[in-house]
Amino acid sequence: MKTFKAIDKQAIEDWDGYLKALRKDTAVDFDMDYAERQKRLSYLESHPLLWMKEMFPNYAKYEFAEFQKKAIKRLVYSPKNWYEVLSWARELAKSTIVMFVVLFLVLTGKKRNIILCSNSNDNAIKLLSHYRAQLEANQRIQFYYGDQKGFKWTEDNFITKNGVSFIAVGARQSPRGVKIEEVRPDTILVDDYDTDEECRNPEIVNDKWNWFEQALYFTRSFSEPLLTIFCGNIIAKDCCVARAGKKARELSEREHPIGNWDIINLRMVDMNHPDAKNDFAYGTSVWPEKNDEETIDDVLAQVSAASAQKECFNNPVTEGSYFKEIKWGAIPPLHKFPFLVSYGDPAPSNKVANKKGVKKLGSYKANFLVGILEGNLYVITGYLDHVKNEEFVNWYYYQRDYVKDKTQVYNFIENNKLQDPFYEQVFVPLFQKKWEETGYIIPISPDLRNKPDKFARIEGNLEPLNRAGRMILNIAEKDNPHMARLEEQFLLFDDGLPAPADGPDGVEGGFYVCQQKMVSLKAGSCTVGTRPRNNKRY
Repeated sequence: MKTFKAIDKQAIEDWDGYLKALRKDTAVDFDMDYAERQKRLSYLESHPLLWMKEMFPNYAKYEFAEFQKKAIKRLVYSPKNWYEVLSWARELAKSTIVMFVVLFLVLTGKKRNIILCSNSNDNAIKLLSHYRAQLEANQRIQFYYGDQKGFKWTEDNFITKNGVSFIAVGARQSPRGVKIEEVRPDTILVDDYDTDEECRNPEIVNDKWNWFEQALYFTRSFSEPLLTIFCGNIIAKDCCVARAGKKARELSEREHPIGNWDIINLRMVDMNHPDAKNDFAYGTSVWPEKNDEETIDDVLAQVSAASAQKECFNNPVTEGSYFKEIKWGAIPPLHKFPFLVSYGDPAPSNKVANKKGVKKLGSYKANFLVGILEGNLYVITGYLDHVKNEEFVNWYYYQRDYVKDKTQVYNFIENNKLQDPFYEQVFVPLFQKKWEETGYIIPISPDLRNKPDKFARIEGNLEPLNRAGRMILNIAEKDNPHMARLEEQFLLFDDGLPAPADGPDGVEGGFYVCQQKMVSLKAGSCTVGTRPRNNKRY
């Protein structure tokens, strides 16, 4: 175990290495004469975006996105007492952009006393260290503005040679010593203020919010302008960022606006109207210069839909309201079922996850093998994934191999009016091709039901079954990733959560067919109850 002395030594070495790399990354031609330097600096200061690219080449590696340019303009040229909340998704550089703006305002003499507040003092110091490093080691800042290191230079409080003060403060700590000479804080930065654990406790959220509005905010002077910037995702329905955002929105609606709440998701359909549901399903990258579509797909494919919603789409709903728990249990021997249904939802598209050019992961193809016995709906096995149409067809053959000849399997495929041309033109030929390859026909029937709304069907038909413990997933398939995705989609199912529900939709389709088939069998009929006559049976 390392001693404190060894840890401190390592920290110093890491810091020195960081500064050394920063000096290298910001190298500049020191031979430029003074007149030329001043001329160039004057031009850069009148063009803030170019100034930022010049001063921070190691950060500004990608072109600024339009929403970033707009935010920079708002903050640099904001009227006095501006209140900005940036709820930008991960990987959109909100803290970095704020650092660019604040250092621009500091070095051009517009701001002199900055407080940076975070969820803890340690985290505030960590965030402030980036500012300290730039002022201490950035060669370009030194070239244009001179050495910045002042007489006080500690990790939680440092003052530049020009008398600009930076202080790190943790939430609910006493913000003492923030007045420098006659200057009270003119910039309050609040970054990474909420935590998941604290947002589960309303009393802590209230306490932290009251501390911000009372103890921290009123360190300001009434007679001097204050720039307030909140940075943070909306990680809970009630969190300090959401409260700050609502306040900023109120201020934006005044006759002379003095605030703005900028909600930017990783992908968006309309930059002016964030919509987690549509942005998740149909949006495109808001910063394609940095985050291309294929990379986004790769990243989102490796986390749950709930995590993606929270971190990338500013949607803090982490569980649905209808399926609180999914029952896993043993499945009766297959020969005891009078029949089984293999029901597929083709989600008409031919994309597979993580291929170049794929933009959306909103819809999954699904196929689940279900059966009813003694009043229970059993989900025996299934498939739920982003695959090509050929693999979707293969799923029916995999289900056949799973059941063998233990009972009769009825194969159905969702085929509403919008999907019908796709079924006829794409899937019929694919099933024909598979028949020719294997010598075995999968007798498949299109589900011609004029379906009600997906949410209403799943909530109305499956939720009561699940609540009564009569919807049972096969415990033997617990480690099947497709079945795990099905469980996740059930748990996330909610009209307020834009998570995929293609798996539950497929189970509901299979349940409906089972119900109709049971009615038909009891009536002595060989057709499926109320279903229209099927002239397209393959």
